[in-house]
Amino acid sequence: MTEFIDGQSFTSMVICAHAALSAGKQQLNELNVFPVPDGDTGTNMTMTMQNAVSELNKKKPQTLGAAADCVASGLLRGARGNSGVILSLLFRGIAKKLKGLEQANAAQFAAAMQEGVDAAYKAVMKPAEGTILTVSRLATAAAVEFAANGADVELMLTHAMEAGKTALEDTKNLNPVLKKAGVVDSGGKGYIIIWEAMLASLQGRFEMPEIMDEPAKDKADFGAIDDEEITFTFDTVFIVRKTVDKPLEGLRAYLSSIGDCLVIGEDDEAFKVHVHTDIPGSALTEAQKYGTLEVAKIENMRIQHEDVAAGRQAISADDLEDEEALFADHTPAEPEKEIGVVAVCAGNGLSDLFKELGADAVVTGGQTMNPSTQDILAAVERTPAKTVFVFPNNKNIIMAAQQCQPLTEKKVIVIPTGAVPQGISAMINFDPNVAPEDLETVFNEAIETVHTAQVTYAARDSEFDGHHILAGQYLGLLDGTLVGSFDSLPHLLEALGNKIEALDPSLISVYYGEDIHAADAQATSSIIESRFPDAEVMTINGGQPVYYYMISIE
Repeated sequence: MTEFIDGQSFTSMVICAHAALSAGKQQLNELNVFPVPDGDTGTNMTMTMQNAVSELNKKKPQTLGAAADCVASGLLRGARGNSGVILSLLFRGIAKKLKGLEQANAAQFAAAMQEGVDAAYKAVMKPAEGTILTVSRLATAAAVEFAANGADVELMLTHAMEAGKTALEDTKNLNPVLKKAGVVDSGGKGYIIIWEAMLASLQGRFEMPEIMDEPAKDKADFGAIDDEEITFTFDTVFIVRKTVDKPLEGLRAYLSSIGDCLVIGEDDEAFKVHVHTDIPGSALTEAQKYGTLEVAKIENMRIQHEDVAAGRQAISADDLEDEEALFADHTPAEPEKEIGVVAVCAGNGLSDLFKELGADAVVTGGQTMNPSTQDILAAVERTPAKTVFVFPNNKNIIMAAQQCQPLTEKKVIVIPTGAVPQGISAMINFDPNVAPEDLETVFNEAIETVHTAQVTYAARDSEFDGHHILAGQYLGLLDGTLVGSFDSLPHLLEALGNKIEALDPSLISVYYGEDIHAADAQATSSIIESRFPDAEVMTINGGQPVYYYMISIE
């Protein structure tokens, strides 16, 4: 019988939860009900939890209250995607209730779990049942009910998990999309993985992962070389999760042509690249033809060499994990103007367009590449304005952007753009001389007039909403709804055109992706022009990954 949870046991529980998430990451990603390659719930939750573990390893809190606060802080700043943000909210509520406590009994810990559920439901604008929210609410209700009469924390969490698993299975009935796909909610599954591991840790059934210092980094010994010996500037390391089954020889040849010191390690699911190059962005873009970018580290070896030669501590990308170091070295920009803008997108063309329209900073991210709250916050802090508008440009990034609001002294206004074309349309109406509250209205009105079509491919065979989808087929979506899967692009454009006709478009903008040649993009636009002769059709090089085309319809 366990009557109390203290700081040490809670720390172990969270570390075990991260280990379990890491092991189950791919399973969670594959629960994604849509065949577009955006199954990233497991990746987002794991990377979010990794931030909490990093905080625990650095701060080594002694009391339960301090450990819970440490975890909440790490999760908040590391939150990625809706699942990561909701996870951070659940633990933020727990930390609030446990504040100042050396340890907690069953009743206190159950009350803290309830505080977390309340915080998550309160923060989500339109809570949807059949999600992680449902699973956490029903699991917590069982914990509270048990704690009213029982004092064993282990039994309390056991009851919570029994209720949570039942709730998870029921998500297929509560959520129509899950019901059609015949799968449970991936975020809810992640929640169960976390708490089952935490319970196993408390019971001594989970083999503790060994806590070690970070392994040796893939970087040069800067003190042992002269600046002239640094042929390429940027030490670039990244990990890509495979989404296509093709050998890496083409990638290896390309990276060898733009850099040196190339090392590629791979297994069945992912590969890690180390390369010295002058164009790290091109290396990352090329690698994403083979899968989904999970994490990247880019360091300027010339600057690091100068620091070492001068007897200074060389700044490393690893320092970004240290919250205090981050803000000590990168203080918020002094406001030089009233209004600034931060946009999230992937693709050089789209990034350049947002900057031309007035964006101060662009955060790289989007489908399969959700930036963390900290990533967005850093861009907000760099923006020299009193009020900063943020355009997430993806439904799964909106919540992470909103979490920046209490973390900065700047006024942050998040415009809920669910797709890049909405953000572009809003920015076309950007007038820095308009008052922020009026500009917010202008932006929100602008995005309501924009419809977005997307063309991509199926990552795997599946059945969805009556469609039998084969891996490699073209997929057409309109405002997030699947139009169908097709063996040829002309057939897809014909079906998509039938749907677009009802919108009576006057302006159609075709943004083509990194895998599309300009001539092919122009041919696609010509098909659209012939279908809609009364509409103005524009063709723009977006350079985006994942989507062959993003089409704005106004």
